[in-house]
Amino acid sequence: MAITARSLAAPARRCAAALAAAVLCAAAAPAAFADSPAPGASPKLPKGLYGSTDPKYDGVWRQSLALLAQDATGVRPADEAVDWLVGQQCADGAFTAYRADPPSSSRLRSNRGDPHQDCDAKTLRDTNQTSAAVQALAAVGGHSDAVRKGVSWLKSAQNDDGGWGSAAGADSDANSTSVVIGALTATGTKEAALPKKDGKSPYDALLAFRLGCDVKRADRGAFAFQAKDGKLAANDDATAAAVTGAMGKGFVVEPGGDAAKKTSCEEAAEDAQGAASGGADHLVSAMAAHGHHLMSAMPGAEDQPDVGNTADAVVALAAAGRPDDAKQPLEWLRGHSAAWAKQSGPAAYAQLILAAHATGTDPRAFGGTDLVAKLNATGPKPAAQQHAQGQEAEQKDEGGISVWWVVLVGLAVGAGIGFLLSGRRKQNQL
Repeated sequence: MAITARSLAAPARRCAAALAAAVLCAAAAPAAFADSPAPGASPKLPKGLYGSTDPKYDGVWRQSLALLAQDATGVRPADEAVDWLVGQQCADGAFTAYRADPPSSSRLRSNRGDPHQDCDAKTLRDTNQTSAAVQALAAVGGHSDAVRKGVSWLKSAQNDDGGWGSAAGADSDANSTSVVIGALTATGTKEAALPKKDGKSPYDALLAFRLGCDVKRADRGAFAFQAKDGKLAANDDATAAAVTGAMGKGFVVEPGGDAAKKTSCEEAAEDAQGAASGGADHLVSAMAAHGHHLMSAMPGAEDQPDVGNTADAVVALAAAGRPDDAKQPLEWLRGHSAAWAKQSGPAAYAQLILAAHATGTDPRAFGGTDLVAKLNATGPKPAAQQHAQGQEAEQKDEGGISVWWVVLVGLAVGAGIGFLLSGRRKQNQL
């Protein structure tokens, strides 16, 4: 779910990895171009949005991850941040990357009418953005209707093979299928109750992207993004997503989960947890070969470390119950993620926070960086922080009044004493 310049967020890389049609990629990619606005462009950012770059491709994605990371660390997001995300939803329950004119937060608060406005037929309904949004809204609470509509739309977009593509009607891919599985389970759907299409479950679709036992040992256990010309090619990004999805986990993974059961290579072809275990083995080997991190999976990309993808791999290993295997990649992230996160923005900080959370690591002391404070600084102040500042201002006001009151009382008392003394002197003179 990551990419080298990670606000080149998930669907962007997924499209590139699959060499999908240019139009579909441009529409589905959340952050591929978001961190590099057009020359001379200075987009007016909506109130409540996290990040300072054009949200055209990744607004919902980065907002959702920011809210999830805040909630996971005990931070109550700002009301306007949650309102903005709710207002992005189409009436049918789907989300796209960004809608420039959603309902205002005041309308959401006053409950006048349906806050979810119709999206026209040209609006690309995005399974990844929708999955992220419903997880975030379920986590922060108070928006069960929006969550229910989002889940309903995701189920309606399921393909005949049991999986999902990055957009409604697009061919299934390992990443999107995994993200939707995580959204459904994170919002209350039991694994056994995951929807089926033509008798095919999401796990059937996911296992179809797993490389078999007849490939070279280095690729065994890996997952492909999609088949190309009928062939599967190992993709570390898809593998990290698939391991998490095969374990039935969403973006927020709690530490200390049970380990995925190990099976033979042949048995893993029919068993989701066995496939997750094999995928975790592949990730460990791939990261060890490069100094405990993953390399960029983007076709044509410069041969360089992929920080975001490594963070996703850490989450995947935690989801598979392999915290010991996540230690060295996590340590690598501590020393090599600060500049990347600063450049990439809220989604990047959120990914690192979620990697820390999944491993029971303090995100407020991550390689000398307070990731939570950095994330909070990219958007509206969290509600608790606003409340604390309000109280502080109130106390200052009260303090100021009390000081003046003491001064006035002192003057009055002084004047009274002076008056009494003056009266006594006059009486004595008489």
